[in-house]
Amino acid sequence: MQGAIARVCVVIAAAILNHPLLFPTENTTTPEQDDALLARMREHQENLEAEQKRLEQEIYKTEKALISDEDSESYSCYFWSALCLVIFFTIEVCRQDIVPAEIPDPVEDEDGYFSTGYPSANAITLDKGVLNNFCKTRFHSFAHENGRVQEFVEGFADDLLEALKSVCDGEADMEVEDFVGIGSMFESWRACKPPACDLIVPFTAPQPYRFQFDVWCDSVTDIPLDLQGCVRIKLIQQNGKNCLCGAADLGDDMLCLLHNRNDFEKTDEQGFEEHFCVKDNAYLSKAQIMRWFQISVTKAWQHISHKYEFELAFQNLDVPGALKIRFRSGKTVTLNVTPAVQFENTDAYFISHFPTETSNPSDTHWHLSLTVYERNLLKHLAQKLPTNSCHIHCLQIVSFLHKKQTALTGKSALTNYHIKTGVLHLLLSKPPSVWQKQNLDHRLRDLLSFLQKSLEEKRLYHAIVGNPHVPVEIQIPELFRSAEPINLFRPLVLQRQVYAKMVDHFQEMITNSSVLVQEYTPHFPNGHMHHKLSSATHM
Repeated sequence: MQGAIARVCVVIAAAILNHPLLFPTENTTTPEQDDALLARMREHQENLEAEQKRLEQEIYKTEKALISDEDSESYSCYFWSALCLVIFFTIEVCRQDIVPAEIPDPVEDEDGYFSTGYPSANAITLDKGVLNNFCKTRFHSFAHENGRVQEFVEGFADDLLEALKSVCDGEADMEVEDFVGIGSMFESWRACKPPACDLIVPFTAPQPYRFQFDVWCDSVTDIPLDLQGCVRIKLIQQNGKNCLCGAADLGDDMLCLLHNRNDFEKTDEQGFEEHFCVKDNAYLSKAQIMRWFQISVTKAWQHISHKYEFELAFQNLDVPGALKIRFRSGKTVTLNVTPAVQFENTDAYFISHFPTETSNPSDTHWHLSLTVYERNLLKHLAQKLPTNSCHIHCLQIVSFLHKKQTALTGKSALTNYHIKTGVLHLLLSKPPSVWQKQNLDHRLRDLLSFLQKSLEEKRLYHAIVGNPHVPVEIQIPELFRSAEPINLFRPLVLQRQVYAKMVDHFQEMITNSSVLVQEYTPHFPNGHMHHKLSSATHM
């Protein structure tokens, strides 16, 4: 028995000593030497397999001979047999490493590059002069144009909403309220052409209905973890529990000052809930609201189209209110008009679709939108920053790079909302003094590095929900201030293909950033020299 164990140990030692991973691999052999080495390794492997079979037979014979021995010796034999098999199996698995096939995990090397070939955001070389010229030529004109675009959009939106209110049946349709301007156009960080304006159009339920919110952060609400930041909106009919007119027979001599006697009968006959809610329950349906909104906007445009000399059409049928205005000159303006439900008496809204949404098949889960508070936060923080601070240019540059990369490699799950969220986190975490105009290159690296790290960790928290660093002056509703932080990248944990495409998109964007900036920056003939900034220099 001892002899068999000794031979097993000799074979194991020989296999380990001959394993190619025992010594560092050096690229110093010629192709002919590699072929000879592989041939010897195959021959050695065949000898090991033959020796393994012979040892297995010998161990089997030894086990049979020791059956009649004491129980302790029998258990020892089984133990050594099992151990030998485990060791042989481990050796065979390790020998698969002879053929290199797997790509190693991304690890940043001394030069600031990942082993996958993608550069680290901290390693990119940015030219301060080129960046300044890029911002002047690409974004400076937007400051003057945005005012005219906003004035036109606000006037047209007011006219369209008035027509929308007129075409909506007060008893059979939702009631539309005044729009709210959000997004890059109204936050002064527009980065690309043609201009695009984002509008939220709140709607409410007519009497005798009201909305009830099942919020994800409420302890009594059962909403899956992958739907953080979502709510279900229940359509409640105000009956006898809410008003005396529905609770008792008031007779013919008494009238309710709030409701008409036939309100409940009319709404029941018209099937109001079936028109706006999911079948067989009272939760508001995103698909039904989308359909109603698109039909209503089309009818409203037909009422006022004779007043305007341009074309209006739905740009994306899957997104409600994605309108495209085309003038006779060929210029276009995009209007993203999104129906929303206001949360109580706050500036928080629940919308049918959200910019960061990667996959939400549920028709009853509406997304929380705190964009009004984000706009107020951006303004509040800007008041403490130095004059002509670089935070807006950081946001514009990365948004511009993102759009150009999308045109090159296709759409990914990365959105401008993710980029703005990164800027807000940096503004809340860094002192105002570091945002001076001359620090644009450093802050741009900070933003790209922050987003890169967030992608690697699959963790990007909402800038406001559950963030104790948000100033109290912003007046965030306590329900959302005290809630657990929302990870905007949480859906990517299970969506591997979406995540992989998103990472590739971002890494390609970093790789092409310097080329894209230089390509879209005019070159002046005076030979002005720019000072190259070392990638290792940081503030």
